[in-house]
Amino acid sequence: MTSISFVIPAYNEEAGLGRTLDAIEQAARALGEAAEVIVVDDASSDGTAAIAHAHGARVVSVHCRQIAATRNAGAREACGAMLVFVDADTLVTDAVVRAAVAAMRGGAAGGGCAFRFDGRLPLYGRVLAAVATPVYRIAGLASGCFLFCTRDAFAATGGFDEALFGAEEAAMSRALRRHGRFVVLRESVTTSGRKLRAYSGREVLGIMLRLALTGSKAVRRRDGLDIWYGERRADPGSDT
Repeated sequence: MTSISFVIPAYNEEAGLGRTLDAIEQAARALGEAAEVIVVDDASSDGTAAIAHAHGARVVSVHCRQIAATRNAGAREACGAMLVFVDADTLVTDAVVRAAVAAMRGGAAGGGCAFRFDGRLPLYGRVLAAVATPVYRIAGLASGCFLFCTRDAFAATGGFDEALFGAEEAAMSRALRRHGRFVVLRESVTTSGRKLRAYSGREVLGIMLRLALTGSKAVRRRDGLDIWYGERRADPGSDT
């Protein structure tokens, strides 16, 4: 019987998906748990689905172009008692998966973890990275790149809020915390810093400012959220 379901939303992620799947496979093998990997291919036009199949993942095809709905579609197909949502450009470790499973088996409804960005970042990105993990920990929020919860807790919350085109992980974190204990692990994952390299500080901080000033109103429509929904910009370069 499947214990853990890894759910990976993916839109045109052929560049990094293979490494993500390799890391998950290694972590699951080290843990010795019965696990499944579900890649939710959200209308990709590249080789995302082929790479997922080649790595033995189950592919669920959707046409949502809305991250909360894509995550929920994967969860509906999952068989595991524990759900781990991992972004397609994020590398997990044995330690973080083991800690997440231990937290859920210890009674936590869900949680997140520390995170760091790969590659060389611009100055604004380095500042943002330095404050992000402490802010998430103090606020008790999971980042979008790694969020876990029990199946029962997921069902109790109703899943990710599909009225939101962004910040759905923050809303889910709060919903899980209302349902039970929510933890932010000290173990970390490594996620892509490509958006911080491809977008200017003005663009990224502008979206963050709108979120701070208007709350969820800023993410209830796709317009203005090009960082997540616009045409993919080339990564100017990384050290990985």
